[in-house]
Amino acid sequence: MMFTVYILFSEQINRYYIGFTGESAQHRLQKHLANHTGFTSKANDWKIVYTEIFNDKLQAMQRERQLKAWKNRVKIEELIKRNSTE
Repeated sequence: MMFTVYILFSEQINRYYIGFTGESAQHRLQKHLANHTGFTSKANDWKIVYTEIFNDKLQAMQRERQLKAWKNRVKIEELIKRNSTE
């Protein structure tokens, strides 16, 4: 099983969201866009701007915690830009 750490961005609220999942990132995105409560319910224009794939759930969880601990928009944007294929 593969695990994905992902970063979402919403232009509507100009914020990032970091998470991880054991399902496809696209499937998880659809859940974030669906009617629900929680942080991602504040916007309906989330898009995936970054992903990392892991074979191990613990590694994915640790990477998610590491990225969330940065609490630094510039650092997160540098990571996204460095790994962008656009």
